[in-house]
Amino acid sequence: MCTLAFAWREFEDAPLVVAANRDEALGRPAEPPAVRPDHPGILMPRDGEAGGTWMGVTDDGLFVGITNRRADVEGDRSRGLLVRDALGAESATEAAELVARELDERPYSGFNLVLADSEDCLLSVWDGSLERHELDPGVHVVVNAGFDEGTEKSRDVRAPLTGHESTAEWLSAAKSALRSHETGACVHRDGYGTRSSSLVTLAADGSVAYEFADGPPCEAAYEPVNDQL
Repeated sequence: MCTLAFAWREFEDAPLVVAANRDEALGRPAEPPAVRPDHPGILMPRDGEAGGTWMGVTDDGLFVGITNRRADVEGDRSRGLLVRDALGAESATEAAELVARELDERPYSGFNLVLADSEDCLLSVWDGSLERHELDPGVHVVVNAGFDEGTEKSRDVRAPLTGHESTAEWLSAAKSALRSHETGACVHRDGYGTRSSSLVTLAADGSVAYEFADGPPCEAAYEPVNDQL
């Protein structure tokens, strides 16, 4: 399971603020966020097994993030590669169109995919058929089973993230929310759990701030990512 929370067009100084936990098998290799020579202009962590990513941000101000979704459909290509492909687009709308074309050409396992920039915030849900939701400004939470009011987990994570007056206040609340074991945001199981946590701020001036915890956020500290877009 994964948790992807974000405030879109909620604060004047930052069109998008993201807080996300990645849950994965403990033995699966992963690399921390960086701008890599093979994908310039994209700041993203990398799955060391398939080469894709679960989230990233571009120098055009595009954010893409994914949670897996249980569905009766199997794909032969990693969903993380689809995220990486979408990050090559210039806008959220263009990225959503790229995803739709790719799904017409080959199957993927189920997912919830967030594509956002300063103009649009889209959620593409794939479970064998594609649904696209245009999200309103505000705070949203996407988990494996659904989003916002659709699941108990997303409701519980979302509740303490609403009603904040500043980006800094929201990020402080988000750190607490991502550390929570009661809501299921921070997961500890045998051989599986929360592997890392990310805080991303896309500021109104176009700058990007990325903080990364290399481990469950209840144990690992958030550190600034030095690579710049």
